[in-house]
Amino acid sequence: MNFELSDEQEALREAARGALSRHETLAAARAAADGGERLDLWDVAREMGWPGLLVDEERGGAGLGALDAMLVMAECGRVLASVPLLGHVPATALLDGAPDADPQLLRALAEGERRAALVPAQPPGDRHAEWTVDAVQGQGRPAAPTVDADGAVTGAVAWVPDAPGADVLVVVGTDPEGAPRAVLVDAGAAGVTVAEVRRYDFTRLLGHVRLEGAPGQALDVDEDALRAAWFLAQALIAAESLGSVEAALESSVAYAKERYTFGRPIGSYQAIKHGLTEVLRRLENARSLLYYAGWARQDAPREFPLAASAARTAAGEALDHATREMISVFGGIGATWEHDAPYFFRRAQLSDRLLGGTDGSADRVAGELLAQARAEAAS
Repeated sequence: MNFELSDEQEALREAARGALSRHETLAAARAAADGGERLDLWDVAREMGWPGLLVDEERGGAGLGALDAMLVMAECGRVLASVPLLGHVPATALLDGAPDADPQLLRALAEGERRAALVPAQPPGDRHAEWTVDAVQGQGRPAAPTVDADGAVTGAVAWVPDAPGADVLVVVGTDPEGAPRAVLVDAGAAGVTVAEVRRYDFTRLLGHVRLEGAPGQALDVDEDALRAAWFLAQALIAAESLGSVEAALESSVAYAKERYTFGRPIGSYQAIKHGLTEVLRRLENARSLLYYAGWARQDAPREFPLAASAARTAAGEALDHATREMISVFGGIGATWEHDAPYFFRRAQLSDRLLGGTDGSADRVAGELLAQARAEAAS
């Protein structure tokens, strides 16, 4: 198993960094926090071919792997770029695996002419025996939307990444027998309501989706594909978090070298050195887990749920720690809106709660490992 990036992946990452560097994303985050418009970089994504990263080349996509998509997401996370890929990429990956998906629609999605959003449901685990979705508030998890025999969908899903402005929704729900189903729903169809919401991180596009008998096309995908879509979203948000950790660490280290107190750079003091070393340790740990998840999705699908959950847990905790350390290193200015640190901190706090949350991924890791231990003990 080789965890080194290929030359093509290095080029993809550098191209993404170069494309995003042409935009003042952090200034846009500050303006959005003051009530301004969110800077939507979908046109940049289209120009770079990102909407079709996981779509087969015969259907107009790039035909790349999950790790390639993660590298792009990491670059978006480095600069807090508002690129609606977290909802779009898992949706297109699921559609690409559906033999009955409309080829023309998939091509339009791959080329970025239209945009999709996955309305996800969390697979059953040791804490929840059924498919569940994020709640508007509280720690409870409501049941996933229901899908009738005609493909009509009823239910509500809160905090759906990139749902506002999407042309189509790929909704994961359950039929009357409780079996999971995926349904393609036109976002403008009768019975569909998508309410945009803004919380913590003003660069993040989120929506509450309500479906009231919304007509849809049931997709011919199995339960494994629906599970994989959820864990792909986990891996993508982990990658985005990892990019933010890198940026926070680089900024903190640079400041610790140039800021002097009592005649010495603050980075020479143990409290600062140890804190930043811990950020680096968490970063490298999360990076290894993320690369493993990218490999597992393609070469070891049965290991992907555990790998993606572990990466999500490590990256989420690393981002929380890195942003707190960033504020500490920069001192008083780091706690004000004049500095970039609070925007990274807000990204950390919101990412920690989306898509089942970091706690949910940690529970999934524990459940998977305990199940493996029981199986080995019984054999």
